[in-house]
Amino acid sequence: MDANDESPVRHQRQDLPPRPVLPDMAAARRRGPAAAVEAQWESLRLVWEWRQAAHRIRRPGGPFPVLLPLLEAAGAQPRLRRLYPFTSHSILRFSSSTTFPWTVRGGSVEPLHDGRFRVRRGEPHAVIGEVDSPEDAVALVLELLPDADPVITAPDTVSRNRTRTCDT
Repeated sequence: MDANDESPVRHQRQDLPPRPVLPDMAAARRRGPAAAVEAQWESLRLVWEWRQAAHRIRRPGGPFPVLLPLLEAAGAQPRLRRLYPFTSHSILRFSSSTTFPWTVRGGSVEPLHDGRFRVRRGEPHAVIGEVDSPEDAVALVLELLPDADPVITAPDTVSRNRTRTCDT
């Protein structure tokens, strides 16, 4: 292959949209838990917008998790908007802690390949239901939240460093 030839992978990467500029999470955490939560909502939206756009280029017509409408529906609910959202394996969860280990509140929502949503309880991880819309999924998660809004926590630097230190 000639050095001037472009491989399909190289060509494909050049056509991807530019990666988004994400909020400065360290600065947000310094401002406090509420700022970290808000920065995380914005970060998740930007990341999933980019992933969706890149997926459309890489695999046109291929299945992709329906996370953007779910994030929009969840973010419109004040009780969820004050929790720290995160995704793992395309499943949306909500935490009252802004750092690991997460303190998951309510349930989780998994976008399914058929466009529906599966909602699970936090503990035990029982399926609560499968629904057709992001709004219905969010309504189920809201029902799983405790009556009193949880206090959003951000561990102080000393305890965070202590948990990362290994004394063997």
